[in-house]
Amino acid sequence: MNLNKLMLYRKKRPMRWRDKERRSYWAYLSPLAIGFCVVVLLPLIVNTLLSFYSWKGGKAEMKWVGVSNYVDLMHDKLFWSSFVNTIYMIFAIAIIPTVIGLILAATLFDFIGRHFNSAIASFLRATYYIPQILPVAVAGVLWSWILNTRDGALNEILRGVGTGLAPDWLGNTDLALYSIMLMMIWLQIGYPVVIFMSGLQRVDPSLYEAAQLDGAGWWKRFRHITIPNIRADIFVVVLTATIGAIKLFAPVMVLTRGGPEFSTYVPSFFSYRNFFELSKVGYGAASATVLAVTICVIAGGLVYWQSKAIEEE
Repeated sequence: MNLNKLMLYRKKRPMRWRDKERRSYWAYLSPLAIGFCVVVLLPLIVNTLLSFYSWKGGKAEMKWVGVSNYVDLMHDKLFWSSFVNTIYMIFAIAIIPTVIGLILAATLFDFIGRHFNSAIASFLRATYYIPQILPVAVAGVLWSWILNTRDGALNEILRGVGTGLAPDWLGNTDLALYSIMLMMIWLQIGYPVVIFMSGLQRVDPSLYEAAQLDGAGWWKRFRHITIPNIRADIFVVVLTATIGAIKLFAPVMVLTRGGPEFSTYVPSFFSYRNFFELSKVGYGAASATVLAVTICVIAGGLVYWQSKAIEEE
């Protein structure tokens, strides 16, 4: 009888342990799930519901208008021009810093770190990352001074070299967007440098040594060793930076507030201005919903493309 009880206990024990493990997993996941629902899902649902109303906020009457806000949005030239500006921001935040960061990280790791000192490479890496830790407001004030028409550092340099030029960088409709792009490139370069150098720490140093013994120069080592080994890191940087570019808000708010003449409008600022400044809550909510869907589609597309690329390998 005792033997039968022991056998029965041994049969039941794994099941109880599995149930206990599942409960422990849920105990860890539940705060994340609750946080996601409260911080992300609930505001998204409320925002989507508001997009079907015409409402000025506060105690004003809410009027159901269906998809009217979305129809108006599709015919709003300012809304579409803000998305065109987002393409420029993707170049300034995702593409250009990724390319520059990749070259800098490879140079620091494969040249400076190998031929000089790893401490020098680490110091330079930290230097490139400094702009990333600055608050956007501080960076905005700094670049407002650099781009100031009268006595800004950039115009002083142009005068010093004898060009006689003193452009209104933030007040000219043809230059304002490019000025913000310049600031964003400066802010963003440190992020890919740190990620790529971290990824390069996993690469076997003997690969570089063998390639160098075979006569491969820096460019060949960069193409055939560096890039293939940190492809996953490149994808992460491009994905996160692209999402950051699409939802860009603070730099535009600090530097130009969408001006001059709406030339630096981006979707996030378009939503903010309609929602809070113009009291067109439903219209602003509709534009925010479109922006959220766009981010999800682009992020999903990039993840799918990455998964297909991994499968083909």
